[in-house]
Amino acid sequence: MQKNFKPAPNAFKHTFCVFQEVPISATEGLKVQYQSKAGSTYYYTPLGMYRWSNHWGRLANSKWRLVALEQQPTTTKFKLGFAAWDGFYPDNNTDLLYYLEVDYTRKTVNYQHKNNPLYDKRAVLRNSLDTTKKIKQIRNLFALTSWAKYYEFEDLDLLRKRIIDQLVYTNASLEEIKKSI
Repeated sequence: MQKNFKPAPNAFKHTFCVFQEVPISATEGLKVQYQSKAGSTYYYTPLGMYRWSNHWGRLANSKWRLVALEQQPTTTKFKLGFAAWDGFYPDNNTDLLYYLEVDYTRKTVNYQHKNNPLYDKRAVLRNSLDTTKKIKQIRNLFALTSWAKYYEFEDLDLLRKRIIDQLVYTNASLEEIKKSI
């Protein structure tokens, strides 16, 4: 029988965390310890938390993201995620807490917390609002091509990378970057 492990009250308020999707079988034998009004179910263990939910991202006063096992569509929106206790980092709207991670192969961008052990200290740290703004700009650069008609280039992907790298590694605005090219 599972011994109840309970985190401190309000332990998750104002936190950022990246959960990894795990198979539903991971919670076999575990007791549900909390069910939210929105329908998410929580299982606490000494190692971390399992969360069964159909909504991820901004939650009340926290930012919790799920990294899916597969990038394929499924019949259910509910997913089970696991996060170790040391993966919950402090969050607020004013401090410079976030950096951008870009995958040029998949043409995606995400934000990570500065306390992430993989942070190489090269990418510029930003507050939440500025991070959201840069993510939108990068996603537009990946999705659209109309902006590129003003440039002479041989390889659009190389031009995108040049601009996006400057958005990630400098404090220059998109307009300043575009003017400098």
